[in-house]
Amino acid sequence: MKILLANKFYYRRGGDCIVTMNLEQLLNAHGHKIAIYAMHYPANLPSEWSAYWPSNMSKVDALMRPFGTKQVKEGFTKLLNDFKPDVVHLHNIHTQLSPFIAKIAHQRGIRVVWTLHDTKLVCPCYTCMRNGHWCEECMTDKTAVIKHQCMPGGIIGSYIGYLEAKKWNKVKLQEYTDLFLPPSQFMMDTVVRGGYDAKKFRVLCNFIDVEKVKKPCFEKKNYFVYIGRVNDVKGIRTLCKAAVAFPHKLIVIGDGELLPVLRDQYKGITNIEFKGQMEWNDFRPIIEGAKFMVIPSEWSENNPLTVIESQSLGTPVLGARIGGIPELIEEGISGMTFKSGNVDDLKEKIEMMWNTSFDNKTIAENAVKRYSSEAYYEKLMEYYKGINC
Repeated sequence: MKILLANKFYYRRGGDCIVTMNLEQLLNAHGHKIAIYAMHYPANLPSEWSAYWPSNMSKVDALMRPFGTKQVKEGFTKLLNDFKPDVVHLHNIHTQLSPFIAKIAHQRGIRVVWTLHDTKLVCPCYTCMRNGHWCEECMTDKTAVIKHQCMPGGIIGSYIGYLEAKKWNKVKLQEYTDLFLPPSQFMMDTVVRGGYDAKKFRVLCNFIDVEKVKKPCFEKKNYFVYIGRVNDVKGIRTLCKAAVAFPHKLIVIGDGELLPVLRDQYKGITNIEFKGQMEWNDFRPIIEGAKFMVIPSEWSENNPLTVIESQSLGTPVLGARIGGIPELIEEGISGMTFKSGNVDDLKEKIEMMWNTSFDNKTIAENAVKRYSSEAYYEKLMEYYKGINC
C-alpha cells in the first residue's frame, strides 16, 4: 500500500512524533511505500518529501495557517498527485498543518484515518485542563476559550483558538475522517462526550518495537526513575517534593523549562539527580536498573510511551490516576497508581513500590505481548482497508 503519514514535526520531539516515526519504520519493514507530510523545522530529520512541506510558521502564519493556507493546499495537493496514496494517516496536525489536509484528501476520495494524541478535537487548547483542573466547558460552549484565555498569546491567541474550533467543528471533521484511532479508552470517551459518534472510533494502543527491548536485564538497583518533559503538567514538582523524604535515589531524565529551576532548588540534595535529555541507548540501562518508574502527571496523559517502554523492560510503573495511565497498569502486578497531585499519597505508594517484590520477567513478557508492533500492525491494516469499521 501507499500510505501518507502527516504530523506537524518530523523529529523525536514528543510522543506524537515518536509514534509517527516508529509507525513509518514499521510500515517500511512490511514493504509499504511511505510518504511524510510535515512542517519545515530546524530540528527535523532529512526527508525525501520535504520539498512538499510548508515553511516553519512565522507570526503571520500562526494567525492564518490554522484555517488552511495556499502554501499548505498547493504543497499537499502536489504530494497527493505525485505519490497517489491509498491512505492518509493523520497524527498531530492542528495549527501548523491544520485539518485542511484531511478535507483535501477526503475530497480526493482517499481513505483518512486519524490517530488522536490529545483532546484538541473537543478542546481548543489541546488538554481539557484549566488552572490545573479538568475542564469540559468548550465541549458545549467554544467561547469559553476566550473567556478564560486558555491559549498561548492571551486574548488574541484564544480568539484564534475559538475561530479554529468553529472552522474545524465535529460535523466537518467527522465528514473528512473515515476512522479515528484514539490510543486509549479515556481519549475515546472524552471525545465522544464532546459530541463525536462512537461508531467512528477504534481504540488502538501505542506499540513497542520488540527489537528495541530485547534481552532486558532484570537486576534492580537502589533508585527509581522519572522520564519525560520537566514541566509543571508532568507533575515533576510533586515528585521531587515526595522524593526528598526518602533515602532512595530519584533519577530524572528529560529536559524542559523547569529543569534549571529544579536543579537550583535541589542543589546539594544527593538523592535527586537530574540527567537532562538522553537518547534511548543511553537511558535504557537506567530504566532496566530502576526499582520502578514514576509517571506523576497532573494533566490527562493519553497513552504514554514511557509506561509501555518501562514495562516492556520489566520495570514496574507507579502512575498517577489520571487520563489513560491507569489503563496501562495492573494494580500490584505491573505497578501501582496514586492520586494525581497528592504528595502524601505519592509518598505512601513510593514506599509500597519499594517494598513490593514484582515479577520483572513476567511484566516484560506480558508487556511485549500486549504492546507488540505486529499485533498493532494487523489491526491497523484492517482499519486501512475498512475492515471492522
